[in-house]
Amino acid sequence: MRLLIVEDDLVIANGLVRALTQSQYAVDHVTDGKQALRAIQDDVYDMVILDLGLPTMDGMQLLSHLRQQANAIAVLILTAREDVATRVQALDLGADDFLTKPFHLEELEARVRALIRRSKLGNNLPLQCGNLKLDVANKLASINDQLITLSARELNLLETLMMRMGKIIAKEQIMESLCNWDETLGDNAIEVYIHRLRKKIEPSGAHIRTVRGLGYMLEAEHLNLS
Repeated sequence: MRLLIVEDDLVIANGLVRALTQSQYAVDHVTDGKQALRAIQDDVYDMVILDLGLPTMDGMQLLSHLRQQANAIAVLILTAREDVATRVQALDLGADDFLTKPFHLEELEARVRALIRRSKLGNNLPLQCGNLKLDVANKLASINDQLITLSARELNLLETLMMRMGKIIAKEQIMESLCNWDETLGDNAIEVYIHRLRKKIEPSGAHIRTVRGLGYMLEAEHLNLS
């Protein structure tokens, strides 16, 4: 799960990056609206955490532009403005949620999880492939309802594969979903993560297939009963 934080207060931004990274999200940070617009156009994000008082292009302008372009990315507004008119304007422009500064990190993370459930899993049901299940919002993977232990990157990799079950995902797309701008992963590292995850989910009936020259695909194994 990849998040973009758009916040010009570096104290707040750095705290959010640390907390959300520790919660196993891939997180990028920009300080103004124009940088955010370029980032959203160039990369794929699952959610934007957006301050309103930004230089060059404020949060309302950015939000309005995204919705005019039919971009349905989840947007959580962060602002020091407490007036009802600001809240109403943001929601009318298409914000998904609104949190007033100062805030508690626990509440922000709960709102992030709730927005993920709404945007990715409208019915709140876990993703499933064979006997493998993934609760995206709570970052829990299980086989036959028994939790399995996965690292943060393995969880993000599994989510990326399960969101597009039966479809080929290129290595470049996997790399983008696992890393923020300050990190890089080579082809060999991706292969190592695929190998580790493949072994851990093997008992579930879900299989990660290598499509040579193209990427990887998650599919349910078909049992031969003859």
